[in-house]
Amino acid sequence: MQKEKTLVVLLGPTGVGKTELSLRLAEKLKSPIVSADSRQFYRELKIGTATPTDVQLKRVAHYFIANKSITETYSCGQYEIDALNLLSQLFLKNDVVFLVGGSMLYVDAVCKGIDDLPTIDPFVREEMQLLYKEKGLDFLRNQLKLVDPVYYKKVDLSNAKRIIHALEIYMMTKQPFSSFHKKTIKERPFRILKIGLNRDREELYGMINSRVDEMIKSGLENEACGLLPYKEKNALNTVGYKELFKVFEGEWTIDFAIEKIKKNTRNYAKKQITWFKKDESVCWFHPSDYNAVENYLFQKLGESYNV
Repeated sequence: MQKEKTLVVLLGPTGVGKTELSLRLAEKLKSPIVSADSRQFYRELKIGTATPTDVQLKRVAHYFIANKSITETYSCGQYEIDALNLLSQLFLKNDVVFLVGGSMLYVDAVCKGIDDLPTIDPFVREEMQLLYKEKGLDFLRNQLKLVDPVYYKKVDLSNAKRIIHALEIYMMTKQPFSSFHKKTIKERPFRILKIGLNRDREELYGMINSRVDEMIKSGLENEACGLLPYKEKNALNTVGYKELFKVFEGEWTIDFAIEKIKKNTRNYAKKQITWFKKDESVCWFHPSDYNAVENYLFQKLGESYNV
């Protein structure tokens, strides 16, 4: 009897400990890992995104790790297409594949699909870019609040690209961007099993603070300095880099920037947890409780998967 193809989604906030646990599980099942960390796609962002080490990457086959350059434009919608095409190939040889990461929209893109949106007219895109340059992000935020208060409450208000895109959609259709979010879940030709990892807040925040300190010791400042010429690229609108750019430009001291990185990373982790906790299909575990995770996984997969 042929086993059902299963995508095991291992998700959770940044710094929680997804990498090592996913490696242990994937090694046991001899399964590949597909990354759903949208910043680990970029080969130039190593230290600041906690990309798996070369040793870790050799333990299990990984995909969507350092496969793009920050100079390339890459969307969540394109990731959905690419990831599904990859999974169709991986499932030819594997009964189980792992999807690992904390980028909320990218996890949802694979598991649920993204709503089809209208193509933006180049004239509209040019007009929005001109508005952004002439009047700034605060002006665009206020415009978004007027035309789409629902999306305004959800969007990362520091992410200019997303605010601009929402306004482009409105200009094209005269309908708020949020109205296109029908939340219609697309059918997938495989079973999806979601495992969430989390820690007590103080424990998680402590680990995040320690990880930032370790990144600084490992050379994050030098890595970011080399990327300063590309700071306008969307890939670099990322915690750890955007704060250090302010140091290089004389706005902040390095100590102040490090504290900002820690605070912004903690805030991002909080946002991730809030997002993922809304999904009732996720079964949650502490990362240190490997046996419980393994037992749950094999119970769900069935006895024939035990090795």
